[in-house]
Amino acid sequence: MNEINVKTSHPYEVLIERGAVDSCGKYISEIISSRNAVIITDDIVGGLYGERVTNSLKESGFECSTFTFPNGEHSKNISVLGDIFDFLCDASITRSDILIALGGGVVGDITGFAAASYLRGIDFVQIPTTLLAQIDSSVGGKTAIDIKGGKNLVGAFKQPSLVICDSDTLKTLPREVLADGMAEAIKYGMIRDEQLFELIESHNLDTIDTVMDKMVYTCIDIKRDVVENDEFDRGERMILNFGHTLGHALEGWHNYTDYTHGMGVAAGMCMITDMLAPQLSGRLKKCVCAYELPVGTDIPMSELLPFCSKDKKRESDKLSYIICNTIGKAEIRKVTVAEFSELMGE
Repeated sequence: MNEINVKTSHPYEVLIERGAVDSCGKYISEIISSRNAVIITDDIVGGLYGERVTNSLKESGFECSTFTFPNGEHSKNISVLGDIFDFLCDASITRSDILIALGGGVVGDITGFAAASYLRGIDFVQIPTTLLAQIDSSVGGKTAIDIKGGKNLVGAFKQPSLVICDSDTLKTLPREVLADGMAEAIKYGMIRDEQLFELIESHNLDTIDTVMDKMVYTCIDIKRDVVENDEFDRGERMILNFGHTLGHALEGWHNYTDYTHGMGVAAGMCMITDMLAPQLSGRLKKCVCAYELPVGTDIPMSELLPFCSKDKKRESDKLSYIICNTIGKAEIRKVTVAEFSELMGE
């Protein structure tokens, strides 16, 4: 087992171990005194791992119940959040009990927000089952839901009490979902670690499992370092959004339906690099293509820019974007919305 200690305002450990799903009850019992838990999952992941997690919890003395909602970004909304609150109330969950997010980023985001707000805060554990969730959304404490105005606009910072990453769960992912997570892995290499980027570019979607444990550990360790330096996203942590300004715009243009987060991040990284660091563009695009991700879009920039102006990190009339002029080093730039439009050729 590999362990990463995240030293934020609420410290916790990330455990990385193949087969950890079947040992999760033991690990969770070591960090909480209560033996009452609610598993929150979606209808796909619940069918794959719900029984195994429940059995592990019961073996460690937990009483547990499960709330399941339809998979997909469309479920990360205030209506499903309300249903979770009602379920927790009916289950007589108290402040000493625990929620367990079993699934990908959507499950982790909405469960974390529920944990941050129900009874003004209860503990929760992340058991991320997608690559994107393991290396990105499960670590760092950002929780949120989507509203009509945009993605992740309503949320809270809520650090988990424990994160359990089982790389074996990635073997059940559809090809396109694994690719989705690789966009974030490429991002980590671009912003912080050239050796990680070289490792990723030396593989493809068919061979990456041979170095999966090393890659997952390195990505999480990078995020740990960034989050510890800037827990509440006021400075350095913004580098984690390389590719995201245009990526979120692409997701929004597609109404968060047929265009995934990883697709948006991949295209966004390539588009901003094409424009501002063309010397790296070819290498980045080749790597992105190896993981069957898009390197751009045919959507006119004039149609994407209105979504950029709604970015949740916008401050007054300014928004931030990230550029990498060298692989492994990222720079935060703040410009007005008008300046960004001009920069993007509009």
